[in-house]
Amino acid sequence: QVQLVESGGGLVQPGGSLTLSCATSGGIFDLYAMGWYRQTPGNQRELIAYITLDNRSNYDDSVKGRFTISRDNAKSTVYLEMNNLKPEDTATYFCNLYPQWAITNVQGDSWGQGTQVTVSS
Repeated sequence: QVQLVESGGGLVQPGGSLTLSCATSGGIFDLYAMGWYRQTPGNQRELIAYITLDNRSNYDDSVKGRFTISRDNAKSTVYLEMNNLKPEDTATYFCNLYPQWAITNVQGDSWGQGTQVTVSS
């Protein structure tokens, strides 16, 4: 199981930027694709970006062109650079393995505490 610690969230004005970090431990970071997910109150957690072991990335349409996911295997850390933030990006952001079967079978559906991002003027 991979331990996940997200950080870097905060309050930012519309149009601003933040970079989130997800530090992992457990020794298997370089065996799995990683994803960033977000959740708002009353809604299900949704995948917004993922990055494969060979650094191919994919984005949800809602963040495409504004967010960039990256990973540093030497540091066992995955990042999410967020630019041109919008109020609708307000959410709690989580990282985890990708895809869902890895979260279920490797992580036992375990998640970190997430980091809150609030976009407001």
